[in-house]
Amino acid sequence: MRSMRLLNDGWVFQEGFNKRLRGEPISGQSVTLPHSAVELPLNYFDETVYQREFTYQRMIEWQPEFKGREVFLLFDGAMADAAVYLNGELVASHRDGYTPFEARLTDGLRKGDNLLTVKIDGSENPDIPPFGGQIDYLTYAGIYRDAWLRVTDAVWIENVKIETPDALAAMKSAVVHCEIRNAGLISGSASITARILDAEGAEIATANMPLEGESGSVELTSLSRISLWHLDSPTMYKAVVELDHFAGSDRVSCQFGFRTAEFAADGFRLNGKRLKIVGLNRHQSYPYVGYAMGRRAQERDAEILKRGLNCNLVRTSHYPQSPWFLDHCDRIGLLVFEEIPGWQHIGGSDWKRESVANVERMIRRDWNHPSIVLWGVRINESTDSHDFYVETNALARRLDPTRQTAGVRNITESGFLEDVYTMNDFVNGSEEPAWVNRYRIPLRKQQEVTGLNHPVPYLVTEFNGHMHPTKISDPEQRQAEHVTRYLEVLNAAFGTPEVSGCVGWCLFDYNTHKDFGSGDRICHHGVLDMFREPKFAAYVYASQCDPSQGVVLKPVTWWARGERNIGSVLPLIVLTNCDEIELQYGDGMTRRAVPDRDTYPNLPHAPVVLDHRHFPLDDLGLWGMKWDDMTLTGFIGGKPAKRIQMVANPVPNRLEVFPDQPHLIASEKDAVKVSIHALDQAGSLLPFLTDPVFVKVRGPARLIGPESLALRGGVAAFWLESTGGTGAVGVEVTSSRFQLTRIELEAVRRQLPERN
Repeated sequence: MRSMRLLNDGWVFQEGFNKRLRGEPISGQSVTLPHSAVELPLNYFDETVYQREFTYQRMIEWQPEFKGREVFLLFDGAMADAAVYLNGELVASHRDGYTPFEARLTDGLRKGDNLLTVKIDGSENPDIPPFGGQIDYLTYAGIYRDAWLRVTDAVWIENVKIETPDALAAMKSAVVHCEIRNAGLISGSASITARILDAEGAEIATANMPLEGESGSVELTSLSRISLWHLDSPTMYKAVVELDHFAGSDRVSCQFGFRTAEFAADGFRLNGKRLKIVGLNRHQSYPYVGYAMGRRAQERDAEILKRGLNCNLVRTSHYPQSPWFLDHCDRIGLLVFEEIPGWQHIGGSDWKRESVANVERMIRRDWNHPSIVLWGVRINESTDSHDFYVETNALARRLDPTRQTAGVRNITESGFLEDVYTMNDFVNGSEEPAWVNRYRIPLRKQQEVTGLNHPVPYLVTEFNGHMHPTKISDPEQRQAEHVTRYLEVLNAAFGTPEVSGCVGWCLFDYNTHKDFGSGDRICHHGVLDMFREPKFAAYVYASQCDPSQGVVLKPVTWWARGERNIGSVLPLIVLTNCDEIELQYGDGMTRRAVPDRDTYPNLPHAPVVLDHRHFPLDDLGLWGMKWDDMTLTGFIGGKPAKRIQMVANPVPNRLEVFPDQPHLIASEKDAVKVSIHALDQAGSLLPFLTDPVFVKVRGPARLIGPESLALRGGVAAFWLESTGGTGAVGVEVTSSRFQLTRIELEAVRRQLPERN
């Protein structure tokens, strides 16, 4: 039977690589994976500092279980060009930063200590996707995902694929495809047994078949009382596959779900029911450490999308992302459009060959995720390349005929080889704000984009983004325009049946090359900033949920008469899922308003827009008059559901410091985000307070990034990273304007997650 354990600890890291020393121990820094070779500043840096070679080493002590068995080192991801040496001999190489790879150690292991050396080259090699052109994101060097040690018998299960061909039938079935590796070319009798277990571990079905050759399939039929995988009830099942042969045995388990997903000319259907896709694009990067964040940080990003913003789909722009992230999308019911690495550029023949291999590696890694509904087999925003994309589509369809293919472009009348026409539509990029140009087009008509004379499956995969970059500390009027552009596009998508939905650009701000962004090495394109703190536009998404999931009442204002051009706070957008709102100004004036269905007739929850229809004399804008407090109340079913107050004379009152998790996990490389909010006496953010705050950490954790943080938009944030010990972790936040604030977390040990 196999054993599988994390191999994240005990590594030594050194800058540079010396071929003469690949078989000799190096002196360097002790590190734990996931690891970033260079921790960058938040902004204004030289991104070429990580575009070079680095060395990782670790000793592997001989174990009795290695004798006569197969030993592999598995890497979930290393950026970008990796070579693995065992006792000085090359045992594996991999030329992609986003897909997993393995190194067979079996033949090179010896009694005693064995030296494992990994060379990582972070250079932007033009033969490796996505390199060769300019890229609007960073590819941080390092072994930035988990490493595993797997030990099996000489005959073992290499991969399992589960298909559910009749998921909507009353009696369902599952086909378990099993691929076998036979290192010793051992012949003899063998069999495969497949069992399906429900969430409680109860066995639903079992089947067995003799194995001939190195692959086989087991079909389990007449499955009753099976629940479908839905967004609201993402029911997961486990397939346990056992291999028995005369030389030993092996067992793996895979999570999967029963569901159908189809993009058609009249929209998208999940389990046969129409669903409008509302999503965002995600880069997997974080401040300072780049890609090197562990399991729970990945899961938390999925939670932000699903629970915080009420999205139903994420696009993994522009590469396969962490298995932990995808696992959690399965668990919480978040659809995924996953695509191969690349950004606009198509390289030469070697480059294309590697890109085709990326298609295969991506699909073979992830084909059991019910959350994944599209394979992206075209380089994002590239020109047409007919033969290349015929090959990528054919490969995807052969490997996984159960899912459709897509290829994201930003050019019209592009060659359509995929199953779904996916388009980055930035037509809503007019420089004129919405209150000047009421007739700007949110989305182009499908056939204007495709050039075809008939409708096809169609999904908008990016909008807004670089057309209106917005910082969390930007002036209110720009943020209101940012909000309006999201409202317009989503409203248009909901009102156009042949558009399956819209995926906004993008979820978080992200670091980028010098060629892009605001000159500070950041693209401020997100609805949240790099620290996962929300801008006003985040509430466009958050407000589209049913009030039973949470009442949203967010006025798009700092509530200051002189913040906008000319003055006033009108038009005042209130992002809400309430039936009606009431604004009380001071002790006297009160106005009631309902959602603006005239402007946004198609949104599930249109915003309330307070303007001169409600304040004909512009009582909120007359310069020189007394400025007063505001109370906003949201009503549902005629009853008050939520109330907020904004004061006319905000003064610093307190720092609110809070973690997104109550504990750190000491048994793995874990991180918890801590937010710092500077609040006034009514609990509102102080957006223009730019004072520094200082962070001190005690106990078994380290602060990622500097101890001195600058408030932006009234907020700051940082991550605490576990250092392996258990016990109390104390955090102190100080500032010249606020009292000392303390919080405490606990670092605890937990059972390590399983992986086959």
